[in-house]
Amino acid sequence: MEHYDAVVIGAGNAGLTAGATLAQGDAKVLVLERHNIPGGCATSFCRGRFEFEVALHQLSGIGTPEKPGPLRMTLDQLGVMDQLDFMPMSDLYHVMIPGKLDILLEPDRARATATLKRHFPAEADHIETFIDLVYKVFGEVIGAFYFKDPEIHPDKYPLYFQYGLKPLQAVLDQHFSDPLLKTALTPYWTYMGLPPSRLAFIDMAAMLFAYIEFLPYHLKGGSQALSNALASRIVACGGKVRYSCPVEKILVENGRVAGVRTADGETILTGQVISNASKIATYVDMLEPDQVPEAVWGEMKRTTIGPSAFTLYLGLDLPPEALGISSSTNFILGHTDADAVYDQMRNLEIDHRDAMMMTCYTLIDPGFSPPGTSQVALITLKFGDAWLQVPPAQYAAEKYRLADAMLQKAEAAFPGLRGHIEEMEIATPITHMRYLDTPRGAIYGFEKHIKDSPVFLPNRAHIDGLFLAGGWAGPNGFQPTLEAGFKTGRAVLRRLGK
Repeated sequence: MEHYDAVVIGAGNAGLTAGATLAQGDAKVLVLERHNIPGGCATSFCRGRFEFEVALHQLSGIGTPEKPGPLRMTLDQLGVMDQLDFMPMSDLYHVMIPGKLDILLEPDRARATATLKRHFPAEADHIETFIDLVYKVFGEVIGAFYFKDPEIHPDKYPLYFQYGLKPLQAVLDQHFSDPLLKTALTPYWTYMGLPPSRLAFIDMAAMLFAYIEFLPYHLKGGSQALSNALASRIVACGGKVRYSCPVEKILVENGRVAGVRTADGETILTGQVISNASKIATYVDMLEPDQVPEAVWGEMKRTTIGPSAFTLYLGLDLPPEALGISSSTNFILGHTDADAVYDQMRNLEIDHRDAMMMTCYTLIDPGFSPPGTSQVALITLKFGDAWLQVPPAQYAAEKYRLADAMLQKAEAAFPGLRGHIEEMEIATPITHMRYLDTPRGAIYGFEKHIKDSPVFLPNRAHIDGLFLAGGWAGPNGFQPTLEAGFKTGRAVLRRLGK
């Protein structure tokens, strides 16, 4: 039987950065991935002459060489920055409610503020105050948690203690009266899966700050380029990555990790396991019930599984400009009631109540699709429960029926889109269940309510030698999961004395 210093389960974002950190730190590490390529959500697939990006819409935390963001510094430490070509986006986002709201914001504090004030002159002063609060609150969060200040108290961090447990909606209502303005400021809630009434204000503050100050980026070659670079780095540093090799069990002896067993029956010995799988799969499927501490069941009982998504990947036979697409990131809404959108996410149907995002990758990089074409993704959040009730014999018909509804919604903003589809692939929550192996196809892990903040529910180890890293053990999204794997890898290196 082989023995490794550490085994990483899953080659998603956190698994890859954890593996690269360990390999670079001279640990003998093995990454086991159930799919035949690395990346998890950070992958691509081909249909016809198009290579479609699966999940990356806007990468945060990169910044510039002169003003580097935290993710740039992480990737630089992992030795992969020089292999990647990052492309800054010229727009923050374009948010629209046909006939009511149409605003394009740029990733620049002064210009974004000026645009909002121009559209909502009656609330100009409050816009300045709100943006200023976003920056000040996030500054305190960075000081307290990113730099791990051991002395966190109200005198030192007054805004954090004042706003740390407030929902975003309460802060919006405190500053503004116009529902269109509140909507214009908050379409990013769909990146986290909770509406403003349930989302922590500090979570939105972090996202707005990250994108405005460090710019949103994409990658030439898509997120698969990043996954490939990290996997190659693991191997270059002496680690191993094995594909089509799911882990069946985590082996525990006398209360500590002893190894893993793969689905084909191979036993691999190790004292350290980092799981990039879901918390549910890790504790329920990969461990015996009597090996799981009671505290784990208590933690999982208080959580709720987040949404999945219904996505159309479109290859269009015209360039973006010919279809009236002028911004890469577009939020297409039907109204200003985010709570109604959240409720609608539990329904199978797609109609005016749904919020939809459209990303046009060709506007970011003309080489993202063949000359004279466009690559577009349409996505709306949907919980997996309703899709689990669809009889298998009706699945294909329902998938295409709802794709038609999605295209009708898109054509309200971009007329003629449907007539120029050359290639189309449809992903439902069932698709995400199959490829990601997540409960109900969830793409954001557990819902991140205020009560589930790390302040109340820290990512702690319950079994000696077992670590969880990724969106099921902390914040989700590309930047948070990439950084989480890096930090977890460093924690394991310290345990190994390396």
